[in-house]
Amino acid sequence: MEAEKKMIRKEMLAKLKELNKPEYEQRSYDIARSLYQTPFWLHAKTIGMTVSNPPEPETWQIIRKAWEEGKRVVVPKCVPSTKQMVFRDLECFSHLESVYYGLWEPIEAKTAEVSGEEIDLLIVPGLAYMKCGYRLGFGGGYYDRFLKNYKGRTVSLAFSFQVIESLPIEQHDRPVDFIITDDQVWKTNNA
Repeated sequence: MEAEKKMIRKEMLAKLKELNKPEYEQRSYDIARSLYQTPFWLHAKTIGMTVSNPPEPETWQIIRKAWEEGKRVVVPKCVPSTKQMVFRDLECFSHLESVYYGLWEPIEAKTAEVSGEEIDLLIVPGLAYMKCGYRLGFGGGYYDRFLKNYKGRTVSLAFSFQVIESLPIEQHDRPVDFIITDDQVWKTNNA
């Protein structure tokens, strides 16, 4: 199963890297526009999401839009020693620092921790997805551990080619409620 996951990750990363900058920007913009029209975005007061790194769909614009609409944005800080993830308030981009693997995370001294119960909408990252909501992440398992006790609405943002027929699913995997691609919004079996 791990070998199959590794192969899918490698193939998907290769496809993502083929996107040129204009196509990447346009597809990310189309995903974001669809997200802003969903009821779960409109009603969310606190939104949890990672700060994206190319080639994953761009979230910097989504964070800016949330701030403009008066929404609270919280971003994860990974704790490698426990493989857990905590969310922290993000009020400006200068409160981010680049940590391992070039990920952008909140600076602890400048941000406050927020409990999972306060997050209305969680944007869950991944590399590949099935229409039923299961996803293949980047391999750390942080989101699956967090989702185990999370009760709010979950959505993943993906380029259309990231939605594939099948993935190896394990018992601890948690499906998301919706997948928004550059050409469609999927309501999954989990929603």
